[in-house]
Amino acid sequence: METVRLTMAQALVRWLTAQKTEIDGEVVPLFPGAFGIFGHGNVTALAEALAEVKETFPTWRGHNEQSMALSAIGYAKAMRRKQIMVATSSIGPGSTNMVTAAGVAITNRLPVLLISGDTFAHRIVDPVLQQVEQFNDPTVTAADTFKPVTRFWDRIMKPEQLVKSLPQALAVMLDPGDCGPAFLALPQDVQAEAYDYPAKFFEEKVHYIRRPQADPREIEAAASVIAGAKKPLIISGGGVLYSGAIDTVTDFAARRNIPVVETFAGKGALVDSNPNYAGSLGIAGDACSNAIAEDADVVIAVGTKLQDFTTGSWALFKDPNVKIVALNAQRWDAMKQNATSVIADADISLQQIDAKLGDYAAPADWLSRAQAEKAKWNEHLDSIGQAVSDPPSYNQVIQRVNQVCDDSDYMLSAAGGLPGELFAGWRTKQANTFDVEFGFSCMGYEIAGAVGAKMALPDQEIVSWVGDGSYMMMNSDIYASVMTGNKVIYIVCDNEGFAVINRLQVNQGGEEFNNLLRTTKHTTMTKIDFVAHAASMGANAEKVESLDDIPAAYARAKASDKTYVLVIDVAQYEWVGGGTWWEVGVPEVSNRAEVRTARASYEAESKHQRVGI
Repeated sequence: METVRLTMAQALVRWLTAQKTEIDGEVVPLFPGAFGIFGHGNVTALAEALAEVKETFPTWRGHNEQSMALSAIGYAKAMRRKQIMVATSSIGPGSTNMVTAAGVAITNRLPVLLISGDTFAHRIVDPVLQQVEQFNDPTVTAADTFKPVTRFWDRIMKPEQLVKSLPQALAVMLDPGDCGPAFLALPQDVQAEAYDYPAKFFEEKVHYIRRPQADPREIEAAASVIAGAKKPLIISGGGVLYSGAIDTVTDFAARRNIPVVETFAGKGALVDSNPNYAGSLGIAGDACSNAIAEDADVVIAVGTKLQDFTTGSWALFKDPNVKIVALNAQRWDAMKQNATSVIADADISLQQIDAKLGDYAAPADWLSRAQAEKAKWNEHLDSIGQAVSDPPSYNQVIQRVNQVCDDSDYMLSAAGGLPGELFAGWRTKQANTFDVEFGFSCMGYEIAGAVGAKMALPDQEIVSWVGDGSYMMMNSDIYASVMTGNKVIYIVCDNEGFAVINRLQVNQGGEEFNNLLRTTKHTTMTKIDFVAHAASMGANAEKVESLDDIPAAYARAKASDKTYVLVIDVAQYEWVGGGTWWEVGVPEVSNRAEVRTARASYEAESKHQRVGI
């Protein structure tokens, strides 16, 4: 057998560069590159291996390990999981900084390969700098913190273990059901050790994403339930985008008279003008979709994990006999709430169900009602867009940008009040142009994820909506976007604090406390100059003083050849409305009358919750 002698780090990099995939008929790298921050644990061996291939397998410098991994995740989402980025860190805090990003990836079912340096396998010099010691278990290091937030975890203790581990890690990341982050801990001494690897291990291989098919009995059962529906509703989730099922869902809904609502992960599959599109569902959704969902007798959940924000904490569906048909490549998701389960690819399984339905169509007045509800919601959004206030609301800003943006402009956000406002208020003009990370709702994804999205979609304008809270928490990759030439338009909406959490606090009877900056304990409160700060990192930046200034400012941002930051003050108490109930813990005992009132409402609403039977 022909062999090649390489260090473990060199073998890892060579294997990564040999993996390919096919996109639109072209064979391209499956791993297009890496994000790296080097330190002891990855700078002497892994960095040396990456430097050898820097022209064909680029390494991008991050400014925080969490943010660079978020960029990798933003890239994967923009590419609809067809390509996978790598992120590597040193040991200790460099490693644990990536744990939050791993949480984002696993919650959103997105692939990323995370590689962390680790302590010495030989243990002669325990403890090394930054080593976490567990006195009762010397095998535990900081790298073990990734176990709960990854789909695949391994520590490479001998160089030859790569031959078995890497294909398994990749299989998980490419699996449509198990998709999520993979993690490799690389002890620094083992990275540098050499081994005679089989040459065949490094031969080019073209990979594809599987399309699992359902048991025919699942298709029959699902079709039978749908055929009996008088008020069916399709919930279109992220799986619709990842399986490429947009056309199938659109055609199925049109021929069957079925309204379609979207989840956070699924928003952007249907354009707003589609006659079957009935809005954004759930707690942060709109009044039209929630009104329809309350009366639905069959819910067809396509590629969604049915999280609490989608289902109104399972109190949204008011028909006591409502039936759920769940199409999902992941068994765990398909089996929820005693659903009629179809464990398969969304695109293929929906086509197979369609073939079993004959000439079935829902009553025409059901779709007409959804269209009427949607028209009323659009009138509400129009009224917001025409209103002028000082400072403006989030959604007044959103509606003005929606009016002037190009159809292909890619909207991105993650945390605070903006995700809900965009989810309910953004009217999609072109499919696949929306990314609101609201599975983990990670503050900072807005900054770093947008950089990754731009790397994936260089010909589209990436527009990232950022609250002042997220900006303050993680802004360093504005500099990364400037330094790498990956232009992003950041719209910073400043309401001086965590206003949406303040809303939650007050709506549940609490006093305003520690969320808005003026309600925190401080000696002075200085207005933050986001324009000056962004400019100091090399971005173009300007303060937008009023709603009427948005069109011209947005045009300047579009025309800019580098990252552009638009800053606008927004109201603290004005929201788009339209959402449904959400379960949060409201105290049973309180000295505040407002809390006692909120508790009574909680008890009344929770009676509508389904318990899975």
